[in-house]
Amino acid sequence: MSLPIHHQSPRQPGSQQPLAGDLTLQRGRVHELCGPSRLMLAARIMAKGHGPVIWIRPGWTPERLNAAGLQPLADPSRLILVQAQRDEGLLWAAEEALRSGAAPLVIAELLAPPALTPTRRLHLAAETGAEAARRDSATPPLGLILLPGQGGAQGVESRWHMAPAPSRALLWSGEESFTLTRLRARLSPPASWSLCFRPKQEQLDPRALPDL
Repeated sequence: MSLPIHHQSPRQPGSQQPLAGDLTLQRGRVHELCGPSRLMLAARIMAKGHGPVIWIRPGWTPERLNAAGLQPLADPSRLILVQAQRDEGLLWAAEEALRSGAAPLVIAELLAPPALTPTRRLHLAAETGAEAARRDSATPPLGLILLPGQGGAQGVESRWHMAPAPSRALLWSGEESFTLTRLRARLSPPASWSLCFRPKQEQLDPRALPDL
């Protein structure tokens, strides 16, 4: 079955989710996070929002999301954890969660990039959820797909790669440094930044595109 490509309506107030610095993600759409620090980036995005977060992950892998490890970054009590038993279940759960519009943030950990048609279905579900949320004066949902390596989901609104970087501090100071790269976006060119987290402070500086 072919799915129509919908033209997006103009951005409305509250339709942007802070990412880092002045970078934002458009709500009502699905974005991809990849690279070795994708979980950290997802947690940081979660910390910049409010309301419940539906986090969907494969139930057949040994890794588990550690609520205690999440505590310094975001409130784990906001989490609704979903474990799917099959690949199709991951996408189905994400689609249903986005369509409901009940949660401002829906995160799905995938093991392999989805094809174009499943991604389109997620976008359509996110758009439906955004309409439902606005009718209730709620925050439109944001969909995040988490993928290992360089990712590669077809049809995503944007793709972001994050990896650890050497700290610029000579002594331990609670500083964490990363390289954040926008690999693709529908409306913006590839770009890269040095992203540094300090206690109660975040610094984002442009840098040359890395050779990923």
